[in-house]
Amino acid sequence: MDFITIIKYAWLSFDASREIKEVVDLSAMVSTNHVYRVKFTDNTFIIAKLSHFGVYEYFAEDHNIIHVLGNNLEAPFQNFLARSLIKDNQLFFHRFKTEKVDIWVVFYLPISVKQKMPRRLNEEQIRILGSEIAHFHKACDRIKNTLPKSSKTLSMDIIQFEQMLEDNETVGEFLPQRDLLLRHCEAFKESRLRNNFDRLEKIPVFTDWNIGNFSVNSKYKLFSRWDYDWFRVTTRVMDFYFLSRVVSDIGDRTVFTYNVQTLMEERFMIFLEEYHKVFPLTDVEIFCIKETYRFFLLNYVVKNGKHFFRPAFKESLQHDVFTRHLQEIDNFDPYYIIKRLKI
Repeated sequence: MDFITIIKYAWLSFDASREIKEVVDLSAMVSTNHVYRVKFTDNTFIIAKLSHFGVYEYFAEDHNIIHVLGNNLEAPFQNFLARSLIKDNQLFFHRFKTEKVDIWVVFYLPISVKQKMPRRLNEEQIRILGSEIAHFHKACDRIKNTLPKSSKTLSMDIIQFEQMLEDNETVGEFLPQRDLLLRHCEAFKESRLRNNFDRLEKIPVFTDWNIGNFSVNSKYKLFSRWDYDWFRVTTRVMDFYFLSRVVSDIGDRTVFTYNVQTLMEERFMIFLEEYHKVFPLTDVEIFCIKETYRFFLLNYVVKNGKHFFRPAFKESLQHDVFTRHLQEIDNFDPYYIIKRLKI
């Protein structure tokens, strides 16, 4: 599929008066997502995101929520999020649909970037990040009632995965692991009901935090954020697993796996202590961390892994989930964290 030609046609639909000079692929080598720098003859540029996985309506819905979020966030986060381009008073989406493919494009304004967090944070940087994320979550919480409604829920995705696993025609490559995966789908649902997770407040979360998709200023305060592939409106603790990886002892790595250990590291406890000072957590939310991690493994790494990771990474990550991570999920100890935070 010639994605660059689709990008060019999308731009013609948006503003044919500005001529494209070149389109450069910026896509990460780990992911299957497609991101491009579109440079014009006047040497200005914008960013294009092309997607061909999922449901177009959800893609558009998420971007509309993010647009309102970016517009309504108060200082110091009023310019934190990358903005999508607007035409005729609404977000612009270009959709290319045939009998075989359904592809959509959205354009972003370039966002200012200062510095990245180091690959391995020191204790002071961990404390600052914990406080900053809490302030950001608090800002999102303040305006949550002004945002468009989200159709997606964690439970909906788990139920869809269960149905796929139970059907011999759709289980596909997961047949050898069907019983294991169904047990964990059921465990997620049981825990949700037992702990009444549905009563938790829902705010916008980006799920995937790594040193390559946000920047900070010289004092390590949050400065800018981009990459909305795993955006959701759900409990704030959905952000915690990837943040535990950012502050982990091993740090950001090019070769990685999604183990549970980072959620119990002393360094993550330091992060949570600072977060809790700003935006206090409840015991139910601490219990929910385990289930958001389980959901991440089931939904993003297994169910949709082929859409998010290139084949070599997908095979390795899913193998680790099947042989290690799901078995080790009970190593997460919510009672230790509750005691540590004096909840």
